[in-house]
Amino acid sequence: MTSEAGNDFARDVLRGLSGLPKSLPCKYFYDARGSELFSDICDLEEYYVTRTEMVLLKSMQEDLGSVLRPDTVVVEPGAGDGTKARLLLSAMPGRRAYLPYDISRSALDELGARMQDELPEVRTLPLHAQFNDQERIQQNLSEAFPDWPRLLFFPGSTLGNFAPDAAVELLGSLADLVGEEDHLLVGIDLVKDTAVLEAAYDDASGVTAAFNKNLLQRVNRELDADFNLEQFRHLAFFNRNDSRIEMHLVSECQQTVAIGSQRFDFSPGESIHTENSYKFTLDRFGELASRAGLLVERYWTDPQQWFAQVLLRRQGGVPA
Repeated sequence: MTSEAGNDFARDVLRGLSGLPKSLPCKYFYDARGSELFSDICDLEEYYVTRTEMVLLKSMQEDLGSVLRPDTVVVEPGAGDGTKARLLLSAMPGRRAYLPYDISRSALDELGARMQDELPEVRTLPLHAQFNDQERIQQNLSEAFPDWPRLLFFPGSTLGNFAPDAAVELLGSLADLVGEEDHLLVGIDLVKDTAVLEAAYDDASGVTAAFNKNLLQRVNRELDADFNLEQFRHLAFFNRNDSRIEMHLVSECQQTVAIGSQRFDFSPGESIHTENSYKFTLDRFGELASRAGLLVERYWTDPQQWFAQVLLRRQGGVPA
């Protein structure tokens, strides 16, 4: 971790634990161990999200080949292992290029190697960046792929990690990376039965609990903290009023945790709020997109209507 990134992590952790209620940013889940655990989560029977979206993307390939313009560069924020993008790139006509960006250098290194092995004809430029590094991302795109059509690809349920106002802001900033003739393809997890939702975030084998607790382990390792992971339990539930899954780490006892020279007291039952995952209806997402200056051009859903991929363009842009 660079000193700048380390300073950001320390600042965000101390700020979150000083607030009421206490919280930690979910973007810090994805150190090397966290990324491994999330990969394991995606293979769980209860975690329908990745499985459902992969089937949907495969079913969309013929449509996408006719909708997307030839010679396009795919831009993917928070790319992870790039599995979904490889499906998309395989369906695209003409020359293809791929600019994945992520905060995990190890994930980017692995992704670059995998692209070279599996799709060597695709020009790939991995970039270590965060969602808000718009100027640098735009500069890399302009220098490496001048005049190429762009597709901003934002799969998974990552958008759901942002509260509605923040999601509008993020969509607007992502839209700034594409032109009026370009498109965004955004994955959204749809509202469904509460039992299905809660099982996906609290699996019987405890992998999601380990993923959640790994955030405390990262704080211990990188910030000289002394969290006792056995004294916190994983909690996940669907808040229907806000249409979101909430993940928490709940203190099992009265305890004090040290982070360097600072101390944080926890009462029994007090929680650290670690993640929200908002679930959408298609109408609600359309309203959100409109607030970001985007229009829904079309969408695809799986037969159960558990997940959707939504094709968007900027208001005033050219329909596909």
